[in-house]
Amino acid sequence: MRKLIAAIMVAGATLVAGSATAADFPYYPPVIEIPDVDYGVQGSFYLRGSAAGNALWTREFVAYECVGCGGASVPTGIPTEDWGYGYSIGAGFGYETGTGLRFDATVDYIDNDGVSVVKGPEFLPADRQGTYTARLRSGLALANAYYDFAFTDYGYGAAGGAFGYVGAGAGVAFNKFDITSPPASATPALSGDNTSLAAAAMVGVGYDFGAVVADLGYRGVYIAQIGNGQPGVEEIYADNNWIHEIRTSLRYRFN
Repeated sequence: MRKLIAAIMVAGATLVAGSATAADFPYYPPVIEIPDVDYGVQGSFYLRGSAAGNALWTREFVAYECVGCGGASVPTGIPTEDWGYGYSIGAGFGYETGTGLRFDATVDYIDNDGVSVVKGPEFLPADRQGTYTARLRSGLALANAYYDFAFTDYGYGAAGGAFGYVGAGAGVAFNKFDITSPPASATPALSGDNTSLAAAAMVGVGYDFGAVVADLGYRGVYIAQIGNGQPGVEEIYADNNWIHEIRTSLRYRFN
């Protein structure tokens, strides 16, 4: 009987002590963290504007000339003496996938002046001798593709900071070619226009602010042929022309 009473008293004391201890520690329900939904990398459309300084290089101009002879004029290559210098401005519309790839269509106005050739005493008649300079004004339409790559370990994305890029484009150039002949020339060279295939290669760096992206880079524009578009003996043209640009651009994302 004594053992039974003692057991009952121990059980009662344990119950009271457990209740007091539980009262000292408030109950907090467990916090269950639900991860954010990953919708994946989002693409966006953008508008762009650009401006550049440029330099035009071409190896030679071809003109119909009588070189040291009294016969018919024949196509003759005349090496260039000076580069031409100028500027370009452009605009475009594009889409970036959010994975580093982006695509756009651009139109540019290119103005370049000062590329020149010198015809020496071997060119006849004498009034055709002297320095000829040319001015190129071109409308350039290109379809372009680029790859942007981040300079950090955070990967590519909106407001991603500094990045580099490479790109290439293909399209067409609508050229206006103005030629200034020597003052003493009795038969000035004719100006004119032509249309040519064109392409571009691009590389540069930029900074992604989020809605606005700025970049600075090099663009090499290849124009297959520039010339005055005149048939026969009045034709003057240059093949495989390169316009080297240092270009800055701004892109604005609008979705």
